[in-house]
Amino acid sequence: MQAMKNPLLDFSDLPLFDQIQPKHVVPAMDALLSDANDALTRVVAPDFPADWRAMAGELDVATEKLGRAWGAISHLNSVADSPQLRAAYNEVLPRVTEFWTRLGSDERLYAKYKAIQRTALNAEQLQAHSNALRNFALGGAELSGLGKQRFAEIQERQAELSQKFSENTLDATDAWSYYASADELEGVPADVRDAARAAAQAEDKQGYKLTLKMPCYLPVMQFAKSGELRHRLYRAYTTRASDQSDGEDRKFDNSALIREILALRQEESRLLGYRNFGEVSVVPKMAESPSQVVGFLRDLAARARPHAQRDVEDLREFARAELGLADPQPWDLPYVSERLKEARYAFSEQEVKQYFTAPRVIAGLFKIVETLFEVTIRRDSAPVWNAAVEFYRIERGGELVGQFYLDQPARAGKRGGAWMDDVRARWLRPDTGRLQTPVAHLVCNFAQGVGGKPPLLTHDDVITLFHEFGHGLHHLLTRVNERDVSGISGVEWDAVELPSQFMENFCWEWDVLRLMTAHVDSGEPLPRPLYDKMVAAKNFQSGMQTLRQIEFALFDMLLHTVHDPADDFMPLLDLVRAEVAVLQPPVWSRTAHTFSHIFAGGYAAGYYSYKWAEVLSADAYAAFEETAGNRGLPNVETGRKYRESILETGGSRPAIESFKAFRGREPSLDALLRHQGMAPLETHS
Repeated sequence: MQAMKNPLLDFSDLPLFDQIQPKHVVPAMDALLSDANDALTRVVAPDFPADWRAMAGELDVATEKLGRAWGAISHLNSVADSPQLRAAYNEVLPRVTEFWTRLGSDERLYAKYKAIQRTALNAEQLQAHSNALRNFALGGAELSGLGKQRFAEIQERQAELSQKFSENTLDATDAWSYYASADELEGVPADVRDAARAAAQAEDKQGYKLTLKMPCYLPVMQFAKSGELRHRLYRAYTTRASDQSDGEDRKFDNSALIREILALRQEESRLLGYRNFGEVSVVPKMAESPSQVVGFLRDLAARARPHAQRDVEDLREFARAELGLADPQPWDLPYVSERLKEARYAFSEQEVKQYFTAPRVIAGLFKIVETLFEVTIRRDSAPVWNAAVEFYRIERGGELVGQFYLDQPARAGKRGGAWMDDVRARWLRPDTGRLQTPVAHLVCNFAQGVGGKPPLLTHDDVITLFHEFGHGLHHLLTRVNERDVSGISGVEWDAVELPSQFMENFCWEWDVLRLMTAHVDSGEPLPRPLYDKMVAAKNFQSGMQTLRQIEFALFDMLLHTVHDPADDFMPLLDLVRAEVAVLQPPVWSRTAHTFSHIFAGGYAAGYYSYKWAEVLSADAYAAFEETAGNRGLPNVETGRKYRESILETGGSRPAIESFKAFRGREPSLDALLRHQGMAPLETHS
């Protein structure tokens, strides 16, 4: 098949997203799988040299093309889902999974890698080689016979189940809607009402269309005065894809999928010689054992609990005294929290939102990145999958460093949440000898602009954008030439959040915010008094929020260590909540059923990584606080050291070495507790 006839087979430059159609998926993947299998056959032949460059030039070139094409298909499946694309994706998924499983467990290839002379490798190649040997062991290369066959079957089935979990979550979210009256929406911000009205009108319906997409759901929960409406949305949201969903929506129930996924992970772990999946998960991570992770989480929970209890007491007292709610329910709490925040700090999220127009925020983000990391960001052109998608290039000294797609708005057929993904990695290609520059996806789900006005972002949206851009910078600013350890590749999973969480800190700096805000109507920048109120409120309910994250992380790790997959998993979640949480959800709440991070997103027995990496990121940012100038502006020399020590090195060395190269010492928990306002309470009595 000629490359020009199938856009998925054109690797001359960027993916041809505007040309890729579902009909291209199967033939393209058949061709690429065939090429990759042929390359594998050649490399494992007895007369093929056990040489790093020779093997890369044959096998890595073929598998990189396969990965890039499959990445484009998977990306479209996440941002432009359709029945036809979903069918094509699911048709190919088992064959793709089978190939990668077979590649990672091929004992002939494993033997070739073990025979490579390490003395002939440079530092980057040595790290990639060590990772490869570890991954072969985790990939089943040391298994044989029926064990190896069963391991392969488990990988294929897990891929199917994870995809179905993701589909059910998306479909359950998209399937639900409620057409509210104007009276029911009393208190809801005007831009949210306008968007809901426009959505109803687009369907020739009366009223205001409410959905479970975050740009609609969250402001309704925060601002709608109608407790009945909040209850309606809360119940729909927390029972998505579960046995508690309403009527027809119960067909999206993920319960059975979760049980089977857990059972397969346990079986996989036993085949590999581990007691549970938690032990498998930490092998390539910074953490040394599941027990160390559990201890870390429980220690942090103990430090946060007094603050969280105080947060809850404040909420309940305010609800009783000011709102007449003697016994606020879970669906009341976002509303009560927002009213308490307004009362305590004399501002609302809605007021702040008027200053964060998407174009201005993007420009401000680019400005701080350009200043701190000594690069230039400018618009570029590329084929895209939706007219709303933007494309940019990053340069240093006029030289192309990397490029990225930015897909901001929420829409039907687009998976919820925000994420960064790689399109291709930086790589000194062994087939051409040329340097391939990295390309990334940055995906968000922000509200769309209404009535000719630009989209308005909440401050949380801004933080999310900076977070994902931090991941992007980690991928794009690397100087490593070995593909398997360049950018985010090869970075320990519990350290990969360091650059993303690090970037969040700039969303609280005055000299950054004043340059990235402009009132949607007047164009005036964020007023300093309003900023001061935001900073005063920064750690509002940080204790509750910390315990919420620990609840998820502890449930995840215990689910993959002490839980018997044959048992119902809900009692374990109840036990974790009894230990950690200061607020208990209703008995019908089923948040585990949409926990995509661990059932469809690669974070299984690894959700703790967010809190683990927060320790690293807070301590890293403390270096900027220590070297800030008189006006609080970030120090460019510190930015250069951070870029060179952490961003540019990628996965070419252990993350702890990169951290110590930047800070000159081991990480400390102190900065995290200080940043989140959780110093021991007795010191503030």
